[in-house]
Amino acid sequence: MTSTSTHSDGYVPFPAEAAADARAQGYWAGLPLDALLRAGARRFPDRPALLTADGTRDYATLDAEVDRMARGLLALDITPGDRVVVQLPNVPEFVVVLFGLLRAGLVPVLTLPAHRRAEIEHLTRLSGAVAYIAADRVGDFDYRQLAATVQREVPSLRHVLILGEPATFTDLATVPTSRASEISLPQVEPSDIALMLVSGGTTGLPKLIARTHDDYRYNATASAELCALTADDVYLATLPAAHNFPLACPGILGVVHAGGAIAFVGDPSPESAFAAIERHRVTVTSVVPPLAQLWCAAVEWEDADLSSLRLLQVGGAKLAEVNARAVTSALGATLQQVFGMAEGLINYTRLDDPAELVHATQGRPLSPADEVRVVDADGKDVAPGTEGELLTRGPYTIRGYYRAPEHNARAFTPDGYYRSGDLVRRLPSGHLIVSGRIKDVINRGGENVSCDELEEHLLAYPGVRHAAAVGLPDDALGETVCAVLVVDGELPTLAAIKAFLTERGLATYKLPDLLRRAQSLPVTAVGKIDKKALRASEG
Repeated sequence: MTSTSTHSDGYVPFPAEAAADARAQGYWAGLPLDALLRAGARRFPDRPALLTADGTRDYATLDAEVDRMARGLLALDITPGDRVVVQLPNVPEFVVVLFGLLRAGLVPVLTLPAHRRAEIEHLTRLSGAVAYIAADRVGDFDYRQLAATVQREVPSLRHVLILGEPATFTDLATVPTSRASEISLPQVEPSDIALMLVSGGTTGLPKLIARTHDDYRYNATASAELCALTADDVYLATLPAAHNFPLACPGILGVVHAGGAIAFVGDPSPESAFAAIERHRVTVTSVVPPLAQLWCAAVEWEDADLSSLRLLQVGGAKLAEVNARAVTSALGATLQQVFGMAEGLINYTRLDDPAELVHATQGRPLSPADEVRVVDADGKDVAPGTEGELLTRGPYTIRGYYRAPEHNARAFTPDGYYRSGDLVRRLPSGHLIVSGRIKDVINRGGENVSCDELEEHLLAYPGVRHAAAVGLPDDALGETVCAVLVVDGELPTLAAIKAFLTERGLATYKLPDLLRRAQSLPVTAVGKIDKKALRASEG
């Protein structure tokens, strides 16, 4: 067996002392992520692992399928340690591809179905990816055309594997191979990079978050234990599976650790999701606040049987207390608020927390080893209950973004705390109440929209002299994206702006919902655009 070597230029490792401490305290088990499925196949070979429209795949079958995928990927002359961009919708093949890459010692770069050329080209180049795995199309978007564009622009991209009709590319279904004796699997180092998540993007284009086997395994397994997952649980992946939340909080990986089953739904609408919950007897799922609100309302007109649902996790943005109080009575499930970040720290309300904490807070840290500080603008710790920025470090929180040294100098303190940009208040119990953001980002329905990135694209529109993006309060989405433009001549239509941004390859969730004209943009005393004044004037 060969061993992987993924600590290439640009990765910021955990300090040696912190890593040794995490191992000594048992947070890091010294096992690769792929071992979660291997163990499941040994312990629960006949139990259902994937629930699909075509039937059920048990753990032994899934494990064998992943083996074939891993060997097939290596047979393409993709080398352990290589990066592979994955852009798949919520389908069972996501699990096979993910574990196949992990087992082959390859590093999945997990992107979202909503990402378009601007993000995929950037992330492929930044990671140095040699392969791209995508569906043929989802809805009216053709990922094969995206793949062709990215392959022309990024020299490292040698392989394109397509789920569905491949056109001129390789059919993903032809990749798995059973030639076990000819292709050996590598020995994966648990301290190596397991996968890369994509940051929500607070400044410019998204960053890459390199998670190791050690730290991400702990993230998933500790979360599974906190949520009391068992082999009898059925998890419905409702949010895009490449998100940290449905992937490892506890999500897909946590369910595999527990020996439970996973079902997927591509459409999270009540009609589709409720039918899946009834059909598969789903016990746990994760949603963002706007979806939780919609589901609670939909029980009035949808007659699906939701009695199997025991736990509804809500995260990605703050859930208003009034909406939190409605969840259990409407859906019959226990509410768990989840607040965290792909960079690491995850906070949960506990299953036995008093109702007032579940309804009014966003939980407390997962791990006893999570270090949390709440600081003022000068970096000084504030008194309990006082609002400040959340800083954190711990056994599953990164120490730096991948290949982003300049940004890391701002995003991390010299002693390794991650500056989250979240404004919180910490209660004596350790529970956090999220009150906002200090970074220039709009949280639209649980997706972070970087104002810097959007403004840069808006300024490229002919006749636009100045541009500002601000988030405006919205009952359904939390915030909507408002673009304020100073233009020469006529103000373009919202449709024209959206078409222009789409042509530039911007993800659909980043497009403005509203368009406003201004004669000039207000500025602060130091000459920066005064977003607070803009929000007040536009709200």
